[in-house]
Amino acid sequence: MNNLQNLHTQFNQSPWLDNLSRELLQNGRLQQYIHEGIRGLTSNPTILENAIIHSDLYDDQIRWFAGEGKSTEEIYWSIVEQDIKAAAALLLPVWEKSNGVDGYVSLEVSPTLAEETQATIDQARRLWREVNVPNLMIKVPATDQGIIAANTLLAEGINVNITLIFSLDHYRRVIEAHTKAHPLGTTNTARSVASFFISRVDSEVDARLEAIGTPQALELRGKAAVAQARIAYGVFLDTFAPLAILNGESPSIQRLLWASTSAKNPEYNDLLYVSDLIAPQTINTLPEDTIARIIDHLPVDSTANTLLDIQEATRTIQAIEQAGVNLDDVAQTLEGQGVKKFQDSFASLLQSIDAKTKRN
Repeated sequence: MNNLQNLHTQFNQSPWLDNLSRELLQNGRLQQYIHEGIRGLTSNPTILENAIIHSDLYDDQIRWFAGEGKSTEEIYWSIVEQDIKAAAALLLPVWEKSNGVDGYVSLEVSPTLAEETQATIDQARRLWREVNVPNLMIKVPATDQGIIAANTLLAEGINVNITLIFSLDHYRRVIEAHTKAHPLGTTNTARSVASFFISRVDSEVDARLEAIGTPQALELRGKAAVAQARIAYGVFLDTFAPLAILNGESPSIQRLLWASTSAKNPEYNDLLYVSDLIAPQTINTLPEDTIARIIDHLPVDSTANTLLDIQEATRTIQAIEQAGVNLDDVAQTLEGQGVKKFQDSFASLLQSIDAKTKRN
């Protein structure tokens, strides 16, 4: 058993792949990852931009759809839905064996709709109908408008991955969106995950701590992301642990998903956001290079988070705020940056598809 598989068998944490491309599907690499222990998959506009722009595997299909009179955005959804369906088919056995807990593939709504509730709902409904597989999750940003949309979609039985969560306040609101759609006594089978972003928090907080420049502030670098995530896990336990004890596979449980878990700072341990965030009933989405590192050298003495870790995390966050970092402003800044990054990727992607339609 490798280290990736051990995350699930020993700690009940699900490793998901944070990538999707046609090459990954056609060369058998995704199937190999599943064999090695990957239990789900996420995508986003930046991932899909890299997949489509830097590959010629889509070119013939793009030109064919263009010849059929499809618009540039219609071409995008057509080719992406094909990849999503193919990935979902590979992961369906995981979904079936786990009774619907794992085995999901996430497809994000257009980032241009981040502040439009009804348009997000309408597009999510359309994608859900068109892809038409049980192990799809529609990815919706945790903006004010996106959280409202997520509640509506879940109430309609649509699985949702609520993404771009950077603060504990937003996480609590995401939990509320899920629990309102799963009142006691109902049989709603829609599942959701709460995608809590990690490494970007350290990047932003570290920069602010360095600007403050005191010895106390500098000592706190590289600690904000893990600490905030551990506190979020404490909120998860307070909300869902009693239900998990009764039925750990219940759709009423919204699992926490650690997103952006590659270490951006080369001075930090390359598996910082893996080994320090092992926790039952959570998901860690992993880029391919991080998967390789886990299999190669995840410490054998890795342990799951404890209540003592959560208590220490609370003290760390208090110290960061006392040093002069406004974490509410950090979250607002990161959310804005995240939405813009995906919007820019989406625009670049559509421009690339448009250019490919015009090539001979």
